[in-house]
Amino acid sequence: MLRAAVKPKLLTWARERARASPGDLAGRFPKLESWERGDAVPTLKQLERFAKATYTPVGYLFLTEPPVERVPIPDFRTIKSRRVERPSPNLLETIYLCQQRQAWYKEYARSMRETRQSFVGSIRVGSDVEAAAAAMRKALKFDLDARRDASTWTEALRQFIAQADDVGVLVMCSGVVLNNNHRPLDPEEFRGFALADELAPVVFINGADTKAAQMFTLAHELAHIWAGQTALSDTTPLSVPDNQTEQWCNQVAAEFLAPLDVVREELRRTEDLETQTSRLARRFKVSTLVALRRIHDAGALSRPAFQRAYDAEVRRLLGLVKGSGGDFYLTQAARVSKRFARALVASTLEGQTLYRDALRLLGISKVVTFHELGHTLKFGG
Repeated sequence: MLRAAVKPKLLTWARERARASPGDLAGRFPKLESWERGDAVPTLKQLERFAKATYTPVGYLFLTEPPVERVPIPDFRTIKSRRVERPSPNLLETIYLCQQRQAWYKEYARSMRETRQSFVGSIRVGSDVEAAAAAMRKALKFDLDARRDASTWTEALRQFIAQADDVGVLVMCSGVVLNNNHRPLDPEEFRGFALADELAPVVFINGADTKAAQMFTLAHELAHIWAGQTALSDTTPLSVPDNQTEQWCNQVAAEFLAPLDVVREELRRTEDLETQTSRLARRFKVSTLVALRRIHDAGALSRPAFQRAYDAEVRRLLGLVKGSGGDFYLTQAARVSKRFARALVASTLEGQTLYRDALRLLGISKVVTFHELGHTLKFGG
């Protein structure tokens, strides 16, 4: 039986990288703790299974030292005011995949002689927040009244994504790695990122977050696109990042979604805070956390009162159960961006892109599924 010459610390590194405890993997690997102590050595087949279970490239396990993995784009995230040190394999694979999709679409856009998107990099970081938000609303045709009339946050988010898609932003929204429901993305690790490019600007939204929170994430990441900056960001409405770019993007996102002059008009001084927060959240189709922040920004809530209300609302939201499900093909288009999906399907049906590559970029394994997606997107074949 062929044994794998692997150093125990590499096994420990791979397990911790996957954010798993020995107990989490004990059922599949009863001797894992012995392997990590060096008292036993896994077979090559066991090592391959372990690599798959921890989402680790098997070649990494034969290194002499654990590799230092870094997020491949500018990382502005902080958790409790500390820089995030070790990215999860789920985050890394999601960024790599989005970069591959962006690279494919750039080549496609060049072949189709698409014009460059003039809004990318059109606003300077630190410029007037109200003017920046107004410019974005104008370009996106983001109508506050139309959003108010949306019956649900899901509908409002769908409209927002469609508006970004219409102007040329590839908005990808997923709560899992590819289509693997056993690999959920953690909103506590990241909520979204932007990959700026004049031909193929990409925004990724963590779909495991609430719909209302996704509205703020999308607005924040679009601010990065308008500033021409690629970034993995801290997008919570409470955060006051040290990074000036993040501060500005947060301010622009809040102003974009809930303009301060409109918020002031909507305030009712005699209304209790809970009722007012819920009403403004429904009015602007934002999270109650954003609504609280804008009430504070409007001068109707002191900083200590805002902090207490915000903390209480976070605890309430954490207790809510999120729904799931829906039509697979509609979900698939949302996960990869409808604009990207239509381009990829068209290119593949025309013979310009190999089915193998199309299936990989979409995260599906069957050609019949690909064709059904094409039908959903109104393609023949």
